[in-house]
Amino acid sequence: MIKVQKAADGKLKQTIEIGNHQIIADEPVSVGGDDQGPGPTELLQAALGSCTAITVTMVAKRKEMPLKDVRVQVSMEKTADATRFHREIELVGELTAEQREYLLGIANKCPVHKILSGKIEIDTVLQGS
Repeated sequence: MIKVQKAADGKLKQTIEIGNHQIIADEPVSVGGDDQGPGPTELLQAALGSCTAITVTMVAKRKEMPLKDVRVQVSMEKTADATRFHREIELVGELTAEQREYLLGIANKCPVHKILSGKIEIDTVLQGS
């Protein structure tokens, strides 16, 4: 389980505990934060980008493809009707056209991509009194 709570310092800064790891989320000064860390929507974009890179790297390694690096850039745009993620993937290495196409298909199968592309439900309960 991931735990989030207000950090001792900062106006909106949050401490996020993920297993043995701790990261920070905040908001820019323009919306009342102190800009001490990425914002929640930036963390969501980072989750998609890192999941894509890890998934593609793991599959290329398993298939013994000459992939040296995967570089991913993600941006997000919210409209009245939807939220659109734009993802650019750069595959570094002496890959054939067929290998590149295969790995592009694998990118669309990363777990975060599947979550964001599927139906999402959020159950919320209020704890304490």
